[in-house]
Amino acid sequence: MYARRRHVYFALMGLCITLFVLAWGVVRIWSVPAAVAMCLVAMVIPPVAAVVANRRGPEDRWWDDPSGDPQSDEWWDELDGRKRH
Repeated sequence: MYARRRHVYFALMGLCITLFVLAWGVVRIWSVPAAVAMCLVAMVIPPVAAVVANRRGPEDRWWDDPSGDPQSDEWWDELDGRKRH
């Protein structure tokens, strides 16, 4: 799933750059308002791409990763009903 999220992220960022370059390289010759509209759409894409890339899927088991603090990990394992070996 990580590879799929990464591919979607790069596709969205590529679309963002393409929209920006086309807006001011090509579209502005015929219509400045259309170029501005394309840039506004391109402006919204990077935050969406970041959300997509950082979203956790149901198969991502981030909640049971050790935190690095042995006492805290032991406490959480006790609450979850698990024993550490």
